[in-house]
Amino acid sequence: MTRHLTLLALISILWAGDVLAACRADRVELRNDAALVRFDVEVAVTPQERARGLMFRESLPSRSGMLFVFSPPQPVAFWMKNTLIPLDIIFLDKTGTVVHVHEGAIPGDLTPIEGGDSVFAVLEINAGLAARYSLKPGTQMRHEVFLQGPAIWPC
Repeated sequence: MTRHLTLLALISILWAGDVLAACRADRVELRNDAALVRFDVEVAVTPQERARGLMFRESLPSRSGMLFVFSPPQPVAFWMKNTLIPLDIIFLDKTGTVVHVHEGAIPGDLTPIEGGDSVFAVLEINAGLAARYSLKPGTQMRHEVFLQGPAIWPC
């Protein structure tokens, strides 16, 4: 019996390690009823990193993006000044739940793209991918930045 309990404890520890290892600073995972998709990301946390974003880049690999983090959650609006590639902009709350998706932001457009009053994170990806993967309000994201909030899909 003791051997059996030891084996179960070891399996639990290994399983927990795999779950925690699933979160990486350079990757996000999004899930909904239609898809589970991963994107390699650069994380923009400082005001300088957030201000520069993806400006002046001529391309973005297909399964890549930039994750902007705003702590504490706040009203957020993006624009496409000096951005050369069309993007989908995905706004998330503190739990990692998508609250708004703006598809097909136009390069160079100065029109503010508002995400809401309590945005914690924003994911920018190539235009068209939000539709391809049915990313919409209610979709859940997993990333280590959501560990400090009431994450719906923990690492």
